[in-house]
Amino acid sequence: MLLSQLLKNIHSQKIIGTVETQITDVQFDSRKIEKGNLFAAVQGTDLDGHKFIHTAIEKGAEAVLCELLPENLPENITFIQVKNSAEALGIIACNRYDNPSKKLKLVGVTGTNGKTTTATLLYEIFRKLGYGTGLLSTVCNYINDIAFEATHTTPDPLELNQLLAGMVSADCSYCFMEVSSHAIDQRRIAGLNFVGGIFTNLTRDHIDYHLTFDNYLKVKKCFFDHLPANAFALTNLDDKNGLVILQNTKAKKYTYSLRTLADFKTKILEHDFHGMLLEMNGMEIYVPFIGQFNACNLTAILGAAQLLGADYREVWQIISVLHSVSGRFETLWSPHGYTVIVDYAHTPDALENVISTINDILQNTEGRLITVAGCGGNRDKGKRPIMARVAVNGSFKAILTSDNPRNEEPQDILNDMLTGLDEPQKQKSLVIIDRREAIKTACSLAQKGDVVLVAGKGHEDYQIIKGVKHYFDDREEVRKLFV
Repeated sequence: MLLSQLLKNIHSQKIIGTVETQITDVQFDSRKIEKGNLFAAVQGTDLDGHKFIHTAIEKGAEAVLCELLPENLPENITFIQVKNSAEALGIIACNRYDNPSKKLKLVGVTGTNGKTTTATLLYEIFRKLGYGTGLLSTVCNYINDIAFEATHTTPDPLELNQLLAGMVSADCSYCFMEVSSHAIDQRRIAGLNFVGGIFTNLTRDHIDYHLTFDNYLKVKKCFFDHLPANAFALTNLDDKNGLVILQNTKAKKYTYSLRTLADFKTKILEHDFHGMLLEMNGMEIYVPFIGQFNACNLTAILGAAQLLGADYREVWQIISVLHSVSGRFETLWSPHGYTVIVDYAHTPDALENVISTINDILQNTEGRLITVAGCGGNRDKGKRPIMARVAVNGSFKAILTSDNPRNEEPQDILNDMLTGLDEPQKQKSLVIIDRREAIKTACSLAQKGDVVLVAGKGHEDYQIIKGVKHYFDDREEVRKLFV
């Protein structure tokens, strides 16, 4: 493409050189630069792309997008100076792939918990309705029924637009996309055209990145602030920030709730470990999902499907036969009479919701809850003692163990967790660093009627220990114990 075409809708501060030059591709990683490329120098969280401008030019870059011009400007290289390189890269990525988000109906799902379930089930519903549909999620990306590995909740802008372009080529009409706070803050979604946005909830998470909860809230709100007037904005009234999120949106506002009057309202009539009987907008439906959080997700899903024009009764029938998303309250039945639930809960609120749901179902039985939980390394340290308290207070016995230690010492993480416990609470807990042994111990303690919750990793099939990635799947470990 001509550089001038790539720069459409870019508000540059200065351009040095010609924009009527052919560009072979766009890269923000200097290691991937080839002859004729445009190099986008983006300030990242760990590295500043401006430090690699000369490397990119040496490798053949024809043009450079940057916020700060280098002192010595090489001849025959076009420089485009902008206020925000990341924002500009997002728009350039859209132009690079001919703005695919404008050729399908793109719906973004954001919040702390519930993004994966909401986006994935909407994708499954619209596939079953017969539409070409794409999915961009934490677990896996899909173009119709073809899977593509997901490395981030929201991909970088180049990969993101490439996937969207693939969906357009595959005749997709819809795409459902998880929108992470990192992606919003890092402008990965700049230039995309959303027809709708869904807010699930907001609780403590990513404070290591955003520094304060208020910053985290503002970033999530920013997504809705930028929705166009012809889009819909669907929010959770049961979350105290549900209306705050929509304060400045131009989109059409809609609400959903389990507790109060809303555009889409659900009530749980009955529940057990097999599913729930729900009353949704006045009609009863049995679903193979468990917990208030899932009832909330399903309400958002039903609402969004209707707002997208799907037939209410068809959606209703499909919801009744859907199943939980991989690693989200995934229930495994032991031949020895106890139940194991594997869940991705890795925030205090998510863990509390799962534990509360299990205890609600167990309250009229003799069953006990044994919880296996840990915290990730190189992430928000402030939530570690809170996670430990939630696990211990809601369980008969809590086993604290490794999650993904990454580059931290596992024992240091566990020590941080233990600071949240007093002596009586410590008596209710065990510390077992090795996650495999922790799961094995929890299952060996379980008796008939008990529930073992293995929390934190859900669908993930790896552990990162001292920077090295090892294969590890909680569900596989559990199934080995059933033999």
